[in-house]
Amino acid sequence: MSAAQNKRLMQDIFSELAQGNTEPFRDAMAEDFSWTIIGTTKWSGTYRGKRAILTELMAPLFAQFADQYTNTADRFIAEDDHVVVQCLGWVTTKAGDPYNNTYCYVCRLAEGKLQELTEYCDTELVATALAAPQPVQ
Repeated sequence: MSAAQNKRLMQDIFSELAQGNTEPFRDAMAEDFSWTIIGTTKWSGTYRGKRAILTELMAPLFAQFADQYTNTADRFIAEDDHVVVQCLGWVTTKAGDPYNNTYCYVCRLAEGKLQELTEYCDTELVATALAAPQPVQ
């Protein structure tokens, strides 16, 4: 896919995320997708494989949310197989704390699927608003 097609795919995904629909994002993950969260928080590190991302990252994260998570992008920059997305996530935790984080995602795509995502965010907010990840039963 071209840079323009990759950018359009990410714009479509984030259009849905802004409405609280995470399904297109999950559908776009390649089976060997890897997600790296920069920093030294308990959430930081690299999650490898779609299954691991869904069970070890997303399920424990979303289990801490009291309401529907939304994520609104305001900038997309595409070059070759990379798309950079600047965005803002909004949600309240079950502890009643706002978790409104600013993100910069550097994404690599291939054949219409997300291959890699590197996440840059407010790690102090991650450390103070979120409990450590726990397996979801």
